[in-house]
Amino acid sequence: MSALAGRVAIVTGGARGIGAAISTMLVERGASVVVADMGCAIDGRDGDPSVARGFSETLGDRAVPYVEDMADPASAAEAVALARERFGGIDILVNNAAILRDAFVFRGSTADWDAVIRNNLSGAYYLIAAATPVMRDQAKAGRGGGERYEWGRIVNIVSSAAYIGNYGQASYASAKGGLTGLMRIAALDMARTGVTCNAVAPFARSRVTETIVPANDEQAAYKERALRVPTAPVAGLVGYLCSSAASDVTGQIFGVRGREVFLFSQPRPAARIVAEPGGWDANALAAAVDSELRSAFAPLETDLEAFNTEPLV
Repeated sequence: MSALAGRVAIVTGGARGIGAAISTMLVERGASVVVADMGCAIDGRDGDPSVARGFSETLGDRAVPYVEDMADPASAAEAVALARERFGGIDILVNNAAILRDAFVFRGSTADWDAVIRNNLSGAYYLIAAATPVMRDQAKAGRGGGERYEWGRIVNIVSSAAYIGNYGQASYASAKGGLTGLMRIAALDMARTGVTCNAVAPFARSRVTETIVPANDEQAAYKERALRVPTAPVAGLVGYLCSSAASDVTGQIFGVRGREVFLFSQPRPAARIVAEPGGWDANALAAAVDSELRSAFAPLETDLEAFNTEPLV
C-alpha cells in the first residue's frame, strides 16, 4: 500500500463523504494530504473548522487540515503553500468540494447561483491555477526521479447531472459541467508537463444523494439504491488515476458505482446535414432535421431516471 509514497495531495471537501474516502485512500497508499474542508452545511453555510481538524487527526501525521474558503484565490494559494511547507511539494489535486442550493430556474436567486458557481467551479480553477506552476517547476526539477514527471494528477469530481440533467439543479449542473470543460483544458495545457487531468462522476452515498427529494416513484427508487452504494469504490478509481498505471490517461470522464466503472462519451457531432448551394430555406431545414437528425436527439430525462438500475455493490 505504498504506491503513492512521496506524493502530496490537496483534497477539497476532503473530510466527509466521498472526499473523506479519497483522503483516507491517499494516506493509506502512502501520500500526504491537505484536507481542505470548511465543515459547512450542504448549502455552503455555517462552517465548522472542527470537522477537518478532527478528521485529519484520525489519519495521522501525513494529514493536515485546511479550513479556509477555497473559493477565494488567496486561500487556494495558501493551501498550496501549506502543502509545500509541510510536505515538500504538491502532486495531486482532487477538486471534490460541492454545495447545493437547488431551485427551479423560474424561482432561483442570483445570489444562490453565484455561491454555487463560486464554490463548485471557481474554487477548482483557483486551486489548479495556484498549483500547476509549482507542478511545472517540479517536472523540470525531476521530482519523483523518473525520466518524466509522473506524479502530477488533477481529478475533478463531477456529476451526471451535468450531462443529463435534473430538476432544479441549474447551478449545480452548470458548475459540474464547467468542471468537465476545465478538466479538458487543464489536460491539454499540462500535457507536455506530464500532469494528467480527468473527471470522475461518482454514484455513492453522500450528502448530495441524501438531499434528493424524489419527484416520482422512479426517483424514490433511485435514491433508495444510491444510499446503498459505498464511497470506497470512488476512492479506488481516484487512486488508480493517481497511480503510475494511469500515467497516459488524461482528458477522460469516468463514472463509478459500486463494482461498475463507466467511461462517458464526450460531445462530438452525432449526425450531420448539409444544405444545397445557397443555404437552407425554412421548410427544407425543418424537413432535413426531422429526417436526418431527430433520431439522434438526446432524450429529455433526468440523470436519476437514466441511471435508475440496480447497482452492483
